[in-house]
Amino acid sequence: MKILIADKFPESGRAELADAGCEVVYDSELKDASLLEAIKTSGADVIVVRSTVVTGPMLEAGRASLVVRAGAGYNNIDLKTASARGIFVANCPGKNSIAVAELAFGLILALDRRITENAADMKRGVWNKKEYSKARGLFGRTLGLIGVGRIGQEMIPRATSFGMPVIAWSRSLTEDRAGELGIESKQSPLEVAAGADIVSIHLALKDETRNLCGEQFFAAMRPGSFFINTSRAEVVDQTALEQAVRERRIRAGLDVFSGEPAGGTGTVEDKLFELDGIIGTHHIGASTDQAQEAISGETVRIILEYKEKGRAPNVVNISKKSPATHLLVIRHFDRVGVLADVFDRIKAAGINVQETENIVFEGAQAAVASIHLDQAPPEEELRAIKENSSDIIDLSILKL
Repeated sequence: MKILIADKFPESGRAELADAGCEVVYDSELKDASLLEAIKTSGADVIVVRSTVVTGPMLEAGRASLVVRAGAGYNNIDLKTASARGIFVANCPGKNSIAVAELAFGLILALDRRITENAADMKRGVWNKKEYSKARGLFGRTLGLIGVGRIGQEMIPRATSFGMPVIAWSRSLTEDRAGELGIESKQSPLEVAAGADIVSIHLALKDETRNLCGEQFFAAMRPGSFFINTSRAEVVDQTALEQAVRERRIRAGLDVFSGEPAGGTGTVEDKLFELDGIIGTHHIGASTDQAQEAISGETVRIILEYKEKGRAPNVVNISKKSPATHLLVIRHFDRVGVLADVFDRIKAAGINVQETENIVFEGAQAAVASIHLDQAPPEEELRAIKENSSDIIDLSILKL
């Protein structure tokens, strides 16, 4: 199996893949046209990326059957094209949770104690203790979480250690679960915005979360409160954020923003960071050695399981609901051509097979095939299938 790694990836992970018999092609600088060409010419079975964008034409250019996002999200991969071409897309959820939570709290502390401005003035030789002695402190201030997945949950014990009560909203957060986590559940993002001194965003980018933090959200926040985003830039309406900073004295710490350069180096031309009250980091939430080693290990696990079993864990583009309406169960002797004849007859009847599984019993004398169909075969077709082969022990059809 050939693996094309088109982003920074630990040497330990590359060595583990090579030791498992994989051919590894590694070029952390590949992107755009160079990545397209590498996919086309390498014949890679698996593509591994972190933040590098994988477009539809790239997926169409090669023979890759699996793309692994070495990180939690996957919005940099053309999921629609991958699904249309039967290409698995997998990610590594939760492996960077601690790193992102640590950075989020770093941004909170930096805003509260104005660490960025402090350090910049010291570099310029300016001493202004009178100005920088003004800080409210974190103890007793309410932290509001939008999203309580793995990263959001890592924020909770850190807030507790600072003496901060936590309120939160998530689509899946129940009162019972909130009680288990020791936090207060709110009914909407707006309730969190209104009830918190500091709001931290921990959401995946989906249609329903795009621009979730807009004018109404920022209008609900308390004047002078903090806004932290270490998730995805597209979750925030940046124009609304800029307005809130100017008019409501909202202060923001951002690890992601809409004008972010595509590569590892470049220039930031976004005027967002010219505003007083906004500080930023370079999309480094997951960029600790601990997190990268954990993500590397999970990426290797995904690839090796796919190599050995033909199935990849953590796949994000498998249909959540099969279009199958009926299940054909065939108990048969484990002999050559039994199922081939069944599939021929199903095809001739104009019925599509959505999924199939064949389980062989110990001794390899008999097996049971479960065939998911998009419609029920006619009774005469079922009789013909059973009567045509003495190797079919029994069959049944179930409505799903």
